[in-house]
Amino acid sequence: MARIDGIDQDTLDEPTRRILAAQTERWGAPLAPHLLHARRPSIYRGVRTMWAGIDASGLLAPALIALLNRRVASLIGCPF
Repeated sequence: MARIDGIDQDTLDEPTRRILAAQTERWGAPLAPHLLHARRPSIYRGVRTMWAGIDASGLLAPALIALLNRRVASLIGCPF
């Protein structure tokens, strides 16, 4: 359970709303970190840009990124 509530999705801008809708379609609900980051649009855009940069760099294989995400999730007790 997050200590800070995520953003009310009715207050989101359109690009963020589309991203969260795509997550809901793929995983059944928006990802909790995205709801938290979206509380501050500038932070949310920065996080999204960071991940886009990691993907675009080609330095890490997508399979390795997935494994790292799962490892971090297990370390912090996330059911992801």
